[in-house]
Amino acid sequence: MRLHQVYFLLCYPWSSCLLSEYEVIYIQIDKLQSTFHRREQTASNTGEYVHLTKELLTSCESIEWQVDELEKTILVASRDPAYYGLDEVELSRRKKWTGSARNQVGTVRRAVEKGKSNSAASKYQDTSRTNLYSSQDNDDFISSESDRQQLLMRQQDEELDELSAGVQRIGGVGLTIHEELSGQERILNDLSLEMETTSNRLDFVQKRVAMVMKKAGIKGQIMLIVFLVVLFIILFVLVFLT
Repeated sequence: MRLHQVYFLLCYPWSSCLLSEYEVIYIQIDKLQSTFHRREQTASNTGEYVHLTKELLTSCESIEWQVDELEKTILVASRDPAYYGLDEVELSRRKKWTGSARNQVGTVRRAVEKGKSNSAASKYQDTSRTNLYSSQDNDDFISSESDRQQLLMRQQDEELDELSAGVQRIGGVGLTIHEELSGQERILNDLSLEMETTSNRLDFVQKRVAMVMKKAGIKGQIMLIVFLVVLFIILFVLVFLT
């Protein structure tokens, strides 16, 4: 098992993949015991009895392999529990759970391999009593994981609320900037219109002056220039010398 997989399984016990792993094993053990009970009700000289025996042994090997993988994960976490966000109590609970699961599977395996109906029935009764306590442990464990998952969801909801408030504030600032830019755009449009109007008026005046000067001839132009010079002198005297 790779290190990042170990980290995921142990740091996020509320995740669906980890809960599914424990639940799958729990369901398989329950099915294993049901098959074992059905085998005990079947005559030993039938083909069904042989088939059920092979099925039980195969199921035992599969469950034991899954329990081994979980124990490897717990072993890695026990070297540095703080790194994975666990404590000794949690590790102890997980070890107890896997140990109980291994004991149940081992009891069924020994009863099947022993091949004696009476002895196997006795072993199965022990397994049933063990399963009664183990079922309670499983329910407590899954309930604890569910509580942790709900706590995580509440924390995520709070973080999303804060993020939503931040987005709303940014949206308000963006709206204000947009309104200011729209106002500036209107002012620029009005200024552009006024400049265009003024330019048109200047063109009109220039055309009128050119037309007057063209009609007046050279003498008229000279008289107009003289008049403008005299007018400038008079204005200069009035402004600066009085």
